[in-house]
Amino acid sequence: MSPDNMQLTSVPDDFATCASMMAAADPWLKLGLDYNQCLKAFDGPFKEVFVLKSEAGIMGFVIMQTQGTFKGYIQTICIGAAYRGLGYGTKILEFCEDRISKYSPNIFICVSSFNKDAIRLYTKFGFELVGELKDFVRKGFTELLMRKTVGPIVDYKTGL
Repeated sequence: MSPDNMQLTSVPDDFATCASMMAAADPWLKLGLDYNQCLKAFDGPFKEVFVLKSEAGIMGFVIMQTQGTFKGYIQTICIGAAYRGLGYGTKILEFCEDRISKYSPNIFICVSSFNKDAIRLYTKFGFELVGELKDFVRKGFTELLMRKTVGPIVDYKTGL
């Protein structure tokens, strides 16, 4: 995947397609989040949404938080069912790491404790567990907070 395939978007139609993709997949299915709840993931300040597109349409997307204490937070990664297991998750993580490294030494991500494939991917990519958030999204479920870092925030030399 080249940067040409990842496009910053603020197009409501893209958000609708992406929210539908989320609502039809785990972990959102298992957490009981419907389309409208998934669509709310795109709301709020300081978010960047990038979509991975092919001629056939949206293959996947990522939502990142760019400001605040946890700037460099990957809020959501979703790959369409037909494109899973083909390396697109890793490619999106590489894209995020390149982008986030321009303003932060840290990349944060949360993953549902039952989402073993995602945990494996994030661990392989260099993320480490830093904490557990019990009952964070839904009662009875635990989210794992993970971080990949190249150093502390103080004295970090950004690429900007």
